[in-house]
Amino acid sequence: MTDVLPVLTASSLTAAEEPTLYFIGVTTGRSSIQRVFPQWARALGRPDVRLRGIDLPLHAPAEDYRAVVEFIATDPLSLGGLVTTHKIDLFTACRDLFDEIDPLAALMGETSCLSKSNGRLVCHAKDPISSGLAMDAFIPERHWADTGGQVLSLGAGGSTIAIAWHLSHSDRADRPDRIVVTNRSPQRLAHLEHVYAQFGTDVPLETVLAPSPVDNDRVLTRMPSGSLVVNATGLGKDAPGSPLTDDARFPADGFAWELNYRGELVFLDQARAQAGPRRLRIEDGWVYFLHGWTRVIAEVLHEDVPTAGPVFDDLAMLAASTR
Repeated sequence: MTDVLPVLTASSLTAAEEPTLYFIGVTTGRSSIQRVFPQWARALGRPDVRLRGIDLPLHAPAEDYRAVVEFIATDPLSLGGLVTTHKIDLFTACRDLFDEIDPLAALMGETSCLSKSNGRLVCHAKDPISSGLAMDAFIPERHWADTGGQVLSLGAGGSTIAIAWHLSHSDRADRPDRIVVTNRSPQRLAHLEHVYAQFGTDVPLETVLAPSPVDNDRVLTRMPSGSLVVNATGLGKDAPGSPLTDDARFPADGFAWELNYRGELVFLDQARAQAGPRRLRIEDGWVYFLHGWTRVIAEVLHEDVPTAGPVFDDLAMLAASTR
């Protein structure tokens, strides 16, 4: 029996023959989790659980999302899944199919995790937790208070909503002065504004309609030194390219965070080209990947998986061996 199962689509869903956790994305067969998960399952004492990808196109038809969720809900050996890229679209299309929606998922209008509890299908938003753990790993304490830096997130999807929630709910003495979000879609920006208004935070949010990379370049010039710039668009992984042009100028003494860890990662190359003269600190999505998956695995398998310490370190080392 091979560790990696063939990727499914909305039209090729078949009943699981063993306990299965699903990965719902765009190009799931290319993810490191396909090689990492079998090792993690054995380390956690659950070698019986398999991982299987389900690929859907960007902004798939609602009936495709519903087919996937109904399949997981009714198939006895389908335990749940991690959702990436489709977090908002899947939630919007399937909200009535969930037996339970956790408070963060309801607030943010997105789901990154589906689990089952006593036969009930539960929708979770884990990204606010995993994105916070990832940022805490590379942004020093009191960075915002000491520098006056701001945050520019390129893309207004579920990851940006989660990042904004974490930043706006961190220590009141150490928050960014402003969060700026750009997107090509006015509907996405309107959704973000609606959700953010419910956060009850005093951190200002600015949204900017940016149809092209040149528009993002212009917004970037307004960011003060010490700012964090995030590629939350999926460009470089789910689609080719970068949200910036090669002429973009990153803020000095700031951070460039690429949420992806695989693909062309043009944004990451653009930031690296300026790392020396701009004194940039650059982070890819690897630690985010680790926390994102371990939080979902803990929920779906009902296992206690710590966010730090020897067990987490062992899981990180197993994952690193596959990079």
